[in-house]
Amino acid sequence: MPSVSAHVALTLAQHVDAVFGVMGNGNAYFLDALETQTDATFTAVRHEQGAVVAADAHFRASGRIAAGTSTYGAGFTNTITALAEAVQAHVPLVLVVGDEPTSGPRPWDVDQIALASAVGARTYTVGRTDAAATTVIAVEHALTYRVPVVLAIPYDVAALEAGAVPTAPAPRLPAPLAPRGDFAEGMLDEIAAALRDAERPFLLAGRGAWLAGAGEALGALAAQTGALTASSALGRGIFPDARYDLGVTGGFGAEGAMELVRTADVAVVFGASLNQFTMRFGDLFAPGTRVYQIDTAPAATHAHVGGFVRADARLAAEALVTRLSSGHDFGDAAGLAGAAPDSGGVSGADSAVVPARPWRETVDAAAARAYEPGDELAPDGRLDPRSAARRIAELLPDDRVVVSDGGHFIGWANMYWPVAAPDRMMMIGTAFQSIGQGWPSVVGAALARRDATIVLTSGDGGGLMAIADLESAVRAAGGRGMAVVWNDAAYGAEVNLYGLKGLAEGPMRIPEVDFAAFGAAVGAEGIVVRTLDNLDRLAAWAEEDPATRRFLVLDLRISGDVIAPYQQEIIRVNSLPVRADRLPE
Repeated sequence: MPSVSAHVALTLAQHVDAVFGVMGNGNAYFLDALETQTDATFTAVRHEQGAVVAADAHFRASGRIAAGTSTYGAGFTNTITALAEAVQAHVPLVLVVGDEPTSGPRPWDVDQIALASAVGARTYTVGRTDAAATTVIAVEHALTYRVPVVLAIPYDVAALEAGAVPTAPAPRLPAPLAPRGDFAEGMLDEIAAALRDAERPFLLAGRGAWLAGAGEALGALAAQTGALTASSALGRGIFPDARYDLGVTGGFGAEGAMELVRTADVAVVFGASLNQFTMRFGDLFAPGTRVYQIDTAPAATHAHVGGFVRADARLAAEALVTRLSSGHDFGDAAGLAGAAPDSGGVSGADSAVVPARPWRETVDAAAARAYEPGDELAPDGRLDPRSAARRIAELLPDDRVVVSDGGHFIGWANMYWPVAAPDRMMMIGTAFQSIGQGWPSVVGAALARRDATIVLTSGDGGGLMAIADLESAVRAAGGRGMAVVWNDAAYGAEVNLYGLKGLAEGPMRIPEVDFAAFGAAVGAEGIVVRTLDNLDRLAAWAEEDPATRRFLVLDLRISGDVIAPYQQEIIRVNSLPVRADRLPE
């Protein structure tokens, strides 16, 4: 007869096709049932944190929920940082764990429910008679609220016979949040009127807009209004017409592009949280810019927002397209609060409301979003990360998914590597301000996007912290994977923020590590890159058959003296002194 663990595995496999984890006493029966009785794919990682990270990356790359698994106690506590990241980033996943027996904790048990709750994750504990139903509830909760959930199997329940697996209903998911009420309709009228009358309209979209499938509607709205566009770091590539796109806003943005944003008279923000980094610590918009926000959050997320609509980004964008296509004279938009728009998606997108010479055609967006090219070598003789990033961008395969660890280096890939869509560049760790989640991100992305090249961008600090799952990344991605390690022999963010302030730098420094050798030890090809010519191997590698080439590790020996612009912004905001020789030219 099927066990409780089998009930969990068989039910979960109806909704999840990928599971990542480390086997232990607490999840042994679950993994046995998963492997022998379901079609779900289990991929082993080498550290329990990697189980959650891989499931996180799988969702970000594919939009399909995945699961991680670990044993109880020490196995579970190893997942906490990654679990907190998934909570902060609003990533749905299920973490299946062993737990203390129903008779009470043993010396090696901890209060797992309290620990999960402390980082914002809810726990569902299965029993002998409700394992299948509880599993469905956990999946439904994760998808409905876009959060990770913990599904716990008590140790003394895991192997109990539970009878035939009952037919469990499919998770019930909420419909997209439509604008509701006179206030929402009136505010949409006001936004439409503002866009119609704007001389310099600007549209900003984030990851929420991507998850809502708003790209087509936003493209139509931009074309209607003649607006320039840009995105948050997690929304890059959402607008379909790159000719008028200014790239990413905030510290990753090019200075010329950010100057253009400050000249906008009307800005509408879709599905972006407007955090301090996206908003350049409050300096993204000029004081005279009218800023509107459309989001599923309960209220506006920044003080500069003058009008807010709680709604799904796609539905709201389509409603604005319809309003502007109708040619309706809004007059006093506030007086039309009760007027409902026509329905019909973006069918009226060709109706022009733009002036004869729209703003976006008066500027050179491509030139505005250009970054400093950098020199081949920095003054200290090490590689300039700007020129290295630019050269790598020229050589990377077009069909790629980039996964990023956290650290000072995040500016280089986000600034210099073009992104085709938001699910092609994932920053795993930045929501919780953590490092060390890069290598296992490759595992999840490789399983989610089996035809793409998975490119990891990581620093030496985070790379070392997660080094156990270098082997997992090489095994999972094989010749479809590569890593760029920005190796400055330091925790660069700390050196830039506190070393420049005069604090002792000893704890901020790392003995230079040979990541190329690390890669070779687990079957990858490793290249130490000290000059741009050393990157010729990447050009050749990109042309080889992924089935026969090896995972490639590029160990870039970069200068720590070149500070990323976003870090300069943080230094400025925190009023930290910076030596003149460390400022960019």
